[in-house]
Amino acid sequence: MTKVFDDDGEDVVAVDDFDLEIYDGEFIVLVGPSGCGKTTTLRTVAGLEQPSEGRIIIRGEDVSGQDPRERDVAMVFQNYALYPHKTVRGNIAFPLEIRKHPAEEIEQRVVETAEMLGIGELLDRHPSDLSGGQQQRVALGRAIIRDPELFLFDEPLSNLDAKLRIEMRTELNKLHDRVGKTSLYVTHDQAEAMTLSDRVVVMNDGEIQQVDSPEIVYEQPTNRFVAGFIGEPPMNFFRVTADVADDGVRVTGEGFELTLPTSVGERLTEWGGDTDRLELGVRPEGFADATLLEEEPAAGRSFDARVLVVEPMGPHKDLAVRPLSREDDEDAEFSARISNDTQASVGDTIQLTVDTDEIHLFDAKSGENLLVSHQ
Repeated sequence: MTKVFDDDGEDVVAVDDFDLEIYDGEFIVLVGPSGCGKTTTLRTVAGLEQPSEGRIIIRGEDVSGQDPRERDVAMVFQNYALYPHKTVRGNIAFPLEIRKHPAEEIEQRVVETAEMLGIGELLDRHPSDLSGGQQQRVALGRAIIRDPELFLFDEPLSNLDAKLRIEMRTELNKLHDRVGKTSLYVTHDQAEAMTLSDRVVVMNDGEIQQVDSPEIVYEQPTNRFVAGFIGEPPMNFFRVTADVADDGVRVTGEGFELTLPTSVGERLTEWGGDTDRLELGVRPEGFADATLLEEEPAAGRSFDARVLVVEPMGPHKDLAVRPLSREDDEDAEFSARISNDTQASVGDTIQLTVDTDEIHLFDAKSGENLLVSHQ
């Protein structure tokens, strides 16, 4: 599917050749920065927008030209979209009322849905009397009671505070397990994407960057964008050159030199590109304080850095550091997530060792992750 908008006579491609098959009962999350096309994709599936090219197929039926009410989908919006003059009972019942279901059936299903969502005692209240979390449950109830083929979620938790968002993520997971319906969920919050989804669809500039399980997206990002977008704190990137030898690969950056396994050299040889135009990717947890290791780090696996900031985070500490040879260069700063046992303080020199099994190498020109299979 492709979606193009007209902006004062100029074509703006919001979604470019989006191609995805969603399996029955899956929970799919579209994630990416603002303007990446994820909400436009959702609205097109809902029928609120029409595709410029391509098709939307649900259960084998091409619904591309159908109105929203003709598609068996239910949408939960960011702003809840509740009717302020109706009670909770009236809001949840509304989809069945407009379809002329019998009153007795409506009441029974409203009560069952409200009890499932833990809002059974709120049925006679109005939205203005509810908290944000309660209003979101009402919006979910209004969608669930329709028993649709497909649930569509448009950033439904973005208006909630941090604690309530975590609670509602848990509730959504439980709800999906109980209801078992196919769901397409849009968010810019990577924590929601990673904890809710069966598969994550990472988008940027209207295009799909990667579709995989949360674990694979995190551990094997297909390109630099995915690697930098998924993960908190984000992955560190270092411009390096690589020299492939029989005993491994020596990568040289500004302020450090590391030796990587021979398997990395094999991949670089297969690739055959310019090894002077590479970026080394290391997640913050890929570093360790060498003084805490039981054995001396292997040659070529560590370098010295100056500690600039220490943030105690409970089980670990997040450090902002710079290679010792570039301690006055602001552009050289990177982050390291270290065991809470480290004694390093601001101003100290710390010997950082790198877990070379956790590193990534990217083509600096294309952004391709050279250590991940792209088949």
